[in-house]
Amino acid sequence: MQPAVVLLSGGLDSATVLAIARADGFAPYALSFRYGQRHAVELDAATVVARALGAVEHRVADVDLRWIGGSALTADLEVPKDRPADGMGADIPITYVPARNALFLCYALAWAEVLGARDLYAGMNALDYSGYPDCRPEFLAAFEEMARRGTRAGALGVDWKVHAPLIAMTKAEIIQRGTALGVDYSLTHSCYDPSGTLACGRCDSCVLRRRGFAQASLPDPTRYVPRSA
Repeated sequence: MQPAVVLLSGGLDSATVLAIARADGFAPYALSFRYGQRHAVELDAATVVARALGAVEHRVADVDLRWIGGSALTADLEVPKDRPADGMGADIPITYVPARNALFLCYALAWAEVLGARDLYAGMNALDYSGYPDCRPEFLAAFEEMARRGTRAGALGVDWKVHAPLIAMTKAEIIQRGTALGVDYSLTHSCYDPSGTLACGRCDSCVLRRRGFAQASLPDPTRYVPRSA
């Protein structure tokens, strides 16, 4: 089995991608980040998910992005709540973390060179998402070109591939695919503004997650903050 580095946040999408990488025949090496995010509880979920889905190794890199600011996930800014799901993607919300996916993929690329891997897996999605520019196919194509031009492996003629198997899937389709691959979504955490281990149920990520399970006609195992709280 060839190695592949999989970006693993601990959320629904990245858990599905880890399962897909394994199903594709790769030996998955999971990479998570402690970047100063307010929802750092997702890292506990990532540890459990990596173990449950058979990651060969799981590492957590410390990359503090709080000094950059500009995002509700890393600064003292309010996380948007109760936005209609159909309107998401029309703008770039304050939960966008500047250049986050570019940074994370660079770390994955560096680890992949050491492992002898030429494949990266990431959970970007361009359908049911909040409008992040670094979740688009053109960004991933540009990153592959950068990897070819800026690494030793690329200079020696080895091609790089960033797999984004969820890029054109709805959240319901993602959940159905993951369920078929044995993903236990009760282990995952997607909320941007949790209360302890409870999901708020109102941020963009929670709204999309709720709708995804409903459209997939599957029970949502997420533990949400009671509406009356």
